Amino acid sequence: GGADKGLKANLLDWIRIGGLQSCCVLPPLGETLMGEPSYPHLFSTLKLGAIEAPNRVFMAPLTRSRAQADGVHNTEIARTYYEQRSSAGLIISEATEISPMAKGYINVPGIYTEAHVEAWRPVVDGVHEAGGRIFLQLWHVGRISHTSLLPNGAQPLSASDVRAQTQSFTPDGMQDASAPRPIATEEIPSLIEEYRHAAAMADKAGFDGVEIHGANGYLLDQFLHPHTNKRTDEYGGGPDNRARIVIEVVKALVEELGPEKVGLRLSPTGKFGDMNSDGMEEAVEAVFQGIGDLGLAYLHVVERVPGADYSDEDAAILDRLHAKWNGVYIANGEFTPELAEEWIAKGRADAVAFGRDFIPNPDLPERIRQGASLNEPDMETYYAGGAEGYITYPSLEG
Repeated sequence: GGADKGLKANLLDWIRIGGLQSCCVLPPLGETLMGEPSYPHLFSTLKLGAIEAPNRVFMAPLTRSRAQADGVHNTEIARTYYEQRSSAGLIISEATEISPMAKGYINVPGIYTEAHVEAWRPVVDGVHEAGGRIFLQLWHVGRISHTSLLPNGAQPLSASDVRAQTQSFTPDGMQDASAPRPIATEEIPSLIEEYRHAAAMADKAGFDGVEIHGANGYLLDQFLHPHTNKRTDEYGGGPDNRARIVIEVVKALVEELGPEKVGLRLSPTGKFGDMNSDGMEEAVEAVFQGIGDLGLAYLHVVERVPGADYSDEDAAILDRLHAKWNGVYIANGEFTPELAEEWIAKGRADAVAFGRDFIPNPDLPERIRQGASLNEPDMETYYAGGAEGYITYPSLEG
């Protein structure tokens, strides 16, 4: 059902400051792009682990809040939603909880029970039958949560006890994130096994691979960042230690699925969840050193988020980090088709993940190819539940 008027207002504010995990710039709504521009690089194929993407217009992960309280999808409309968008070179699913303690928002899906697998399998089958490819994004929110969402009212988990200056979407609306507790050193192996188990369940559901969510202020990002990681054990302190858990999660999933089925998402200069770029370049370099020779399917980097201020130094950090990655690189954030084509042509990215444009435009690649106008999004239905604003946007074919 829909949210009440006050909750919708809170959600719209959240959207405007980057609440949607991924985004790109919308051209003026209703405006047809001039002519039929050619994007030879954007519409070339790309080998991506075990699959070949037919184009480089990827669909970024987008939280849509259409699952039930137990994380089980409303399979019928979810299948339609993803199948409609199967012309993307690669679909990266909405962020999906790896455990009950990973939850930070109501009505988001999970991937840790057999019921989750059975709900996701028809969705994946629909994408494949339509000729698409889909990875599942594995998500643990860490401190970006509220006690009302967690088992027995537990405190959220994080690298340290630094409270997030942001909000969670709860049954009672948007509420300030609860104070977290640090994950004990002896708990970390169990946490890594939760990632491994979730990856195995995703594989069982038929996904082409998984993406580890290490971005946007969520749990793994909280370990990478010195602002949120005050630990004195082997998972805190210098950049090598802060990077350790990310490397261990990646290696566990490579062992479980093979490197060709594993991707990683990072946001070295991200601002969401009161993060910033301080100390992140060194931590991400340490991640690269630990996983660079594994042959992952891809690295997915959030370059920018609308509404956030980015400095020239932020851009320089991302340029330097890109130069140190030796595999497939997916860029995300504030991309027009023209900018995406330019970046791919000059080797700054291998593909670009578009987010918000895929919400009202299920056939976004074809609209870009033809230079067609984009549908106008209804922001009030982004997280409202139900079919409206989820599977009701028209394609070019009507």
